[in-house]
Amino acid sequence: MKFARSLTVSAVLALVPAGALVRGAALHAQADNGARSLTGAVTDKAGNKIKGAVVHLKDTRSLAQRSYITPDDGSFRFAQVSGGSDFEVWADLNGKRTPSKSISSFDTKKSIEMTLKLPD
Repeated sequence: MKFARSLTVSAVLALVPAGALVRGAALHAQADNGARSLTGAVTDKAGNKIKGAVVHLKDTRSLAQRSYITPDDGSFRFAQVSGGSDFEVWADLNGKRTPSKSISSFDTKKSIEMTLKLPD
């Protein structure tokens, strides 16, 4: 019985193309790419929280971009930020823009927190 079961599994695996197994492993690796979260706040120079600022998160490899509009408390949060890419983060409001900050793919932190300061 044990022999028949292992023979059946072997027969099924022999029918599955090797490329499908490799692609499946690659997709699993992409899904579990060290995803992390990015949180923080947008403030003015005095430290007051800014409502309505647009926070941009840009993947520097694919150039894909996500954005978030800050609520009353000036906070922002991006979930599922890929650990396999580098990112640029900045905020803008009424023509004013914060300096860009970078997130490196070599940074292994699962949770990243930052403050973005708008110029006067």
